[in-house]
Amino acid sequence: MSNSLDANQGRRRLPRALKWIAAVLALALILIACLMRWGGYLLESADPLPAHVDAAIVLEGSMIGERARLAGAMQLLRQGVPERVLVTLPQTSYWGDPVPPMARRFLETNYGHDLAERIDFCDVGAEVDSTLQEAEAIGRCIQEHHWKSVLVVTSNYHTRRAGIIWRKVRQKENPALQINVYAVSDPEFQADGWWRKRLWAKTWVLEFTKLVWTESVGR
Repeated sequence: MSNSLDANQGRRRLPRALKWIAAVLALALILIACLMRWGGYLLESADPLPAHVDAAIVLEGSMIGERARLAGAMQLLRQGVPERVLVTLPQTSYWGDPVPPMARRFLETNYGHDLAERIDFCDVGAEVDSTLQEAEAIGRCIQEHHWKSVLVVTSNYHTRRAGIIWRKVRQKENPALQINVYAVSDPEFQADGWWRKRLWAKTWVLEFTKLVWTESVGR
């Protein structure tokens, strides 16, 4: 009698367990679908474009990404949004050659003499290897120029984290500084269908991990 009762209870518990498993799997599938559809936009948070700022700040990135950011900043310069553009640049290359003259020639060739004359260089140092350190180093250059408003130009996938970090640094070092973040399209990432290409997915995973760290530990 006892064995029969235990068997009946076991059979009743089994459907309940299956229902819970099915519910968990369904929820997981829904979350995955939502992440695939909207997950790319979690990384993006650009501000409305202001009518005018003192300078546009081009943040460092990969060679492809930084060229896209520079092109975006130069387009804004043509439109008259910033008065100047600030680009981070080391004083010497790996081989010991001076970098600013080479950079100036590149800018004049690609954007013309007049626009190139409105670009300033900021040496942040070789030890900078994070957005936080970059913001702190560039902050010193901003103060040297006595700029009151800046537009941080970066890749679309980097805007949310960059905004968090730059505003954190501003609160600590220069509360009067007005900061807006501007997004440029980056060949290394696309929010819509970010999982369709290996490079986009890699960019998403790395940036999402850094964003979680910034939102939790880095605050």
